[in-house]
Amino acid sequence: MKQNLTYLIFTCLASLLIACSKNPEKVTPRQVQHIWELVDSLNIDILGNPMMASVNESGTLFSFFDSPSSEILVTDPKGSILNRFSKNEDTPDAYGFRLDLPVVWGRERVIQIGMLGIFIYDLEGKMVKKIAHPESLGGAASMFLAGKSSKIINLGGQAYLLMKSARSRDTYPGEQKFYDTYNALDLINLETGNMLEIGPFEPESKFLDGKGYIQSDFAPAFATDGYKLYLSHGSEPKMYIYEFSETHSSLDTVISFTIPDFFEIEGKDRSEFSKGGVAVSIANAAIRNIFVQNGKILIHYHPGVDPILMEEARALFKVGKQDEGNAIFKKASSKSVPGILVYDKTNFDFLGRIDFPSGTDLGGFMADKEYLYFQRRPAADVEEDFLMVYKMKLIEK
Repeated sequence: MKQNLTYLIFTCLASLLIACSKNPEKVTPRQVQHIWELVDSLNIDILGNPMMASVNESGTLFSFFDSPSSEILVTDPKGSILNRFSKNEDTPDAYGFRLDLPVVWGRERVIQIGMLGIFIYDLEGKMVKKIAHPESLGGAASMFLAGKSSKIINLGGQAYLLMKSARSRDTYPGEQKFYDTYNALDLINLETGNMLEIGPFEPESKFLDGKGYIQSDFAPAFATDGYKLYLSHGSEPKMYIYEFSETHSSLDTVISFTIPDFFEIEGKDRSEFSKGGVAVSIANAAIRNIFVQNGKILIHYHPGVDPILMEEARALFKVGKQDEGNAIFKKASSKSVPGILVYDKTNFDFLGRIDFPSGTDLGGFMADKEYLYFQRRPAADVEEDFLMVYKMKLIEK
C-alpha cells in the first residue's frame, strides 16, 4: 500500500548543545527542517501485536517476536509471513531464556541470543550453528524494545555479530570490580566464534562515580559505520565514538547531549545490591537506540518518568491505593514523550530533534540502509488481526 503522506516536523534547536571531548569547538547548529515521507507499508495478517525486531540492510527480510506464543516471525517486504517458529522446547536447538530480539542475517538466516548460547537458524527454523557464550551466565533480565536488537556488520569481508555483552566477569553492580571490568559489547566472528570486548566505562562516565546502578541504567545503544562505532550507555546522555577493528578499539570522540526533561538517573548505595540480583526499569530515562543512515546519526531517546511522581505512585501502591497510584503513574508517563536527535555524521553538527511520526508506536523503530520502519499504534482495547509497519524516509528540506 503506497500513499503520498507527509508529516512535517519542525526541529527544536535552541535546547540542545553539542560538545566533543577531543578538539572541542563551539559549534553553532544550523537550522534544518525535516520531513517524514511515507514510502510504503507492510501489512501482516496476524492476530495480536508482535514486536518488530530487525530488518536486514537491503530491507528484504524482517523479523518479529510474538511474546505470547514465543514465536519468531520472518516476513518479506510486503508483509507476507515466510515462516514462524518457536524454540521454546527442551531440545538441543532451544536458546533458553531470551536475551535479545531475533536479528536477521542477510536473506537466509535468523540469530537468536539466549542464555544457552547464540543460535543461528535458517528460515525454516533449522539450527545451522550454535556459538557458546564466553562464560557461564548467572542471573539475567531483559527489557525488549521495538527495533532494539543486535547488529550484523561486515569487517574485511567477514560477517560479525555485535551484541550487548552478557558476561558476568565474576562480579556484580555492588562491587567496584564490576565497573572497572565492564564492557558494553561483544564483537563476535560468526565463522570462528572469536570474540572481542568493546566499550568500557570511560574515565568521564557517570558510572564511575562510586554509586551502584541496575542493568537498564547502562543498557547500551549502538551502531556502526564502517570501522566507526557509536555507543551510548543507557541513562548517560553521551555518545562515545570509537575507531575499531576486528582486534581492537580506541576512543575518538565524545558527544554530550543536553535534552530538555531528560531525567538522568542517580545511582544507589552499592550496599543495596546483592550478587545474582538483576533489575531493570522501563520508566527510567535512556538513550534507547542509535542508527547511522544517509549521512546522519539518529539517536532515539526516552526522557524518563518524573522520579518525584514515581515516588508518589509507589507510596500509594504500598498502602494499597492502586487506583490512585495508577492514575499518577499514567499522568506522569503521558508527559514522557520520546524523540529522535539528528546529527551530521561527518562533522557532528546537531541538526535538530524530531518526534515520532503521528500514529506510530513510541517504543522504538527499525532502520535499513536507506529507510526507517515504524510500527502503527494498535487500536486501544481491541485485539486486531493484522499488524502494520510504515516504511518511511527522513528528508532534509
